[in-house]
Amino acid sequence: MGKLQEFEITLNNNKTVYSPGESISGTLKISTAQPIQCKAIKVNCQGFCGVTSKANDTDWTEEEQYFSSSVSIADKGTLKDGEHSFPFKFLLPAAAPTSFEGPYGQIIYRVRAFIDTPRFAKDYKIEKPFSMKNTVNLNEIPGIQEPSLSSVTKNFSYMLVKNGTVVLNAKTDMRGYIAGEIIKVFAEIENKSEKSTGHVVASLMQKVTYNTKKPTYDLRAVAEVEGPGVKGGQKTEWKEQIIVPPLQLSTLTDGNLIQICYYIQVNLKYPDVSLTLPIYIGSTAVDLTRPSPSRAVPPMPTPRNNPTPAPSTVAAPAESALPSLPPRTAPKPAPKPRPRSSHTSPSAPPSDLYPELPGVANYSGEMPKSPLHESGSQAPVSPNAFSYAPGLSFRQRQSCLGPSAPPFSSSTSPQDTNHMSSSASLPPNYTSSSYPHGMT
Repeated sequence: MGKLQEFEITLNNNKTVYSPGESISGTLKISTAQPIQCKAIKVNCQGFCGVTSKANDTDWTEEEQYFSSSVSIADKGTLKDGEHSFPFKFLLPAAAPTSFEGPYGQIIYRVRAFIDTPRFAKDYKIEKPFSMKNTVNLNEIPGIQEPSLSSVTKNFSYMLVKNGTVVLNAKTDMRGYIAGEIIKVFAEIENKSEKSTGHVVASLMQKVTYNTKKPTYDLRAVAEVEGPGVKGGQKTEWKEQIIVPPLQLSTLTDGNLIQICYYIQVNLKYPDVSLTLPIYIGSTAVDLTRPSPSRAVPPMPTPRNNPTPAPSTVAAPAESALPSLPPRTAPKPAPKPRPRSSHTSPSAPPSDLYPELPGVANYSGEMPKSPLHESGSQAPVSPNAFSYAPGLSFRQRQSCLGPSAPPFSSSTSPQDTNHMSSSASLPPNYTSSSYPHGMT
């Protein structure tokens, strides 16, 4: 490295995994063989997401920044030869997604250090990645204790002349699970034809959506169980269990560049019929002893009190059921009609720079250490104290399982269409995925 013999970022206690709201601290170590003229020495802590439409490409098509905090630990001066140590500390935001790495995008957190040198001199930079581990409390999701269920009927033809019908009903015992728990799958298959069906398969599917101009969907079966088919004219109940492996947590908010959803897919090999059962993967298990949060009910609109209601065949509600309304004045007489029609035009509806980084006191010549460096401790640094960060408000995008997503069912019957609502461990290995799809 020439004049620079050592340039290293060390995190306290060699910690590499953090939770939102924690503080991250460490030391920047610099060792030089000769004095170095520099304009500033800065340390930056950053979290961001990048996605692309090409696999394993880091030239991001879309990016979003979660936070970016910087501190200037030394201003313009001369860094003497020898060893130097600069402590730093940052406060991580309370809302930041879990680290993620997939073939079409990444959620990255890192600490970077820079030595800015005068013009025509070489600048120096280094970075240290770390991981963020968020939490998903399943007990905060409405209806999490209820089963996820679906039904589909498939009409098909065989032997060119005969027609048959298969009815598939399936459900899970609840909607939320954590790693290591068991998903109980129940299926009822009624074969109304004379031909036996193929095997029944239940798969735990992971769907990752990379939101670019043309969203890319990465589908992967992370666990699978199989059962026998059903003979013609018979009805069978099928029960199976799936153990949840360590997985990335479900994404519960819309608008993120990367969204992760899970569902159970139950399908028959023949005829080609399937359905999906949406579920959530979280970090806090469902507590069956506590009441599940109820879904928000929109308020009922206030009924109008027309002076002369039009006759109707529908019975009106009782007077006691109507809310009390303030007394109304008598309606004004209608204006006299004009001899000619008039036309009224519709009215139209009414219609940072980066702050300077706080540096140490200006000086010339040799670079002294600030009192914070001499004491070896530093107060937590707010994410917005030294640099501009756009905050955590993300652009509104389609939900993980929005209407533009490809249907999960390969059935051609109208009843086969199933809709699914959108929702640390290391993520699954995507290299074996054979399901990436691009929207056209």
